[in-house]
Amino acid sequence: MSDEYTLPQLSDEDIGFDADAPAPALSTRDGPVIQRSAADLEQIFDVPVSVSAVLGRARMPVGDLLKIAPGAVLELDRKVGEAVDIFVNNRLVARGEVVLVDERLGITMTEIIKNEH
Repeated sequence: MSDEYTLPQLSDEDIGFDADAPAPALSTRDGPVIQRSAADLEQIFDVPVSVSAVLGRARMPVGDLLKIAPGAVLELDRKVGEAVDIFVNNRLVARGEVVLVDERLGITMTEIIKNEH
């Protein structure tokens, strides 16, 4: 018995293909996928989110933390020039670099983090 199977050749008419028609919405096992544009997100534009840029972290006992005075230098777990973690609502979404914009600090995103959820 052969493990090979030859698929039949289908023409455009067999599958209902029309080159001039707009692309159909894709479907998944759960149902059709609705094609959306940025304008469809307008309802959520005013939803507040918390954005944090983490330069680095440090661990220390509470006693040492209470001894920190203005002007003290706190050693972080990152080196100069390493990427800064960008969190949205406490979820890592990107990494970037610190930049200076009109005498203010900013972050340039250099990498978007894709979560596998």
